[in-house]
Amino acid sequence: MIADRRPVAGVAIEASGISKTFALPHAERTTIKEHFLHPLKRTTYDRQVVLHEISFEIQSGEFFGIIGLNGSGKSTLLKILAGIYRADTGSVRIHGKLSPFIELGVGFNPDLTGRDNILVNGTLLGLSRAELEARYDSILDFAELARFADQKLRNYSSGMQLRLAYSIAIQVPFDILLLDEVLAVGDQEFQQKCFATFHEFRAAGKTIVFVSHDMKSVGDFCDRAILLERGIVKASGSAEDVVAAYVGET
Repeated sequence: MIADRRPVAGVAIEASGISKTFALPHAERTTIKEHFLHPLKRTTYDRQVVLHEISFEIQSGEFFGIIGLNGSGKSTLLKILAGIYRADTGSVRIHGKLSPFIELGVGFNPDLTGRDNILVNGTLLGLSRAELEARYDSILDFAELARFADQKLRNYSSGMQLRLAYSIAIQVPFDILLLDEVLAVGDQEFQQKCFATFHEFRAAGKTIVFVSHDMKSVGDFCDRAILLERGIVKASGSAEDVVAAYVGET
């Protein structure tokens, strides 16, 4: 992946020929006994092609959707855009500062308090201690977790963790925001708060890449979208047309 923190007029993300394959073991020796009884046994692997020759371009200020059934490669593609995974072939060019909201709980420590997790997670996303302290109240207010700030994260529900993670992610100055199923475990009230931030991002000219199973949200917010099916681009175009193609096949 080639990252260029300088925003480029007209283009935010260029993905060309992205392919990704994982090796899946047929059988694993998981116990000491199995290692002792079969010391020379070799693990064999199957190759699973998760993405094959994926190419697209996202314009600056565009709200871009990635949809598809479970296992179609959506989250893997988003992780490649974020630089978490390395593509086997192809290239990704990122023009601008990127903030990823990829997986719930990534960067969180369940044995730390909510307060400490804000400091740790915010630091991982590139915020300084001074910036975090200045944004601390805003993070807790948006997440509606002020009275739980000193509780350990292991006592938070999945919905509370999502609210905290999203609240931190949107405090990071960004040009491009990657969102993976941000609405999956949120309650309706929090979803509406997310929708409000979507409108704010659009007004500010931010670029959003949105992975979701919520076709109404994709249709309401996304300008364009791609439909992934078994690791290939099945459809590409306006969000309305791509959602219609997805709905027609499910």
